[in-house]
Amino acid sequence: MKVTNYLLGYKNLKIVQDTEMFNFSLDSVLLPNFVTLNKNIKNILDIGSGNGPVPLILSTKTNAKIIGVEIQKEVFEMAKESIKINNLEKQITIINEDINQLKDKLETEMFDVITCNPPFFEVNEDSKLNKNDYKTIARHEVKLTLEDLLKISRKLLKNNGVVCLVHRPERLVDILTLMRKYNIEPKRIRFVYPKKKKEANILLIEGAKNGKKGLKIYPPLYAHNENGEYSDEVQSFFK
Repeated sequence: MKVTNYLLGYKNLKIVQDTEMFNFSLDSVLLPNFVTLNKNIKNILDIGSGNGPVPLILSTKTNAKIIGVEIQKEVFEMAKESIKINNLEKQITIINEDINQLKDKLETEMFDVITCNPPFFEVNEDSKLNKNDYKTIARHEVKLTLEDLLKISRKLLKNNGVVCLVHRPERLVDILTLMRKYNIEPKRIRFVYPKKKKEANILLIEGAKNGKKGLKIYPPLYAHNENGEYSDEVQSFFK
């Protein structure tokens, strides 16, 4: 069932969702609040936009043009609707296409920033998956692998442009290895923990195309207080 809600804590942004599909999560709030933005940025690409939470939040932080790409038609339609109800059609464009095909139609070195909340799980011979299922496509690398994503980022990013991902800590070594392979230098990392004394369950990482060596590890971010409420820092993202 399709519903329209305020986007998690953002009282000026509405988002269209389907209760039977994946709803956006805290990942989609953390990513646009971690990525490096400055006044010189003109073009941003968000890969795998879902129903549009990352482009919507980015629109509150920058005047840059934002292109979102979503492969799944039904989810793309919700993103389009979300952009329309927020009157953001002049700033955000959503495209319903596979980024693996779209990359050849987009201008090389066109983007200052690429953001992505990609599928987290690798697919192997033992994976028993419905490869057309919405949740499978969102969670597993059936349509877009980590290597695809970083190869595409190298082509589409301007020199020193950044790609910023929200991922899982267990994939960190894969991400670092593939960033270096495609001339993207890891620059910033932050681990997110559900609460204190728990293991990290979210990784925020940013790399710069042909960037200089030098990696910063940021202080830990705790998503929740002991009482289960969002921490003060997470709540500050909504203001």
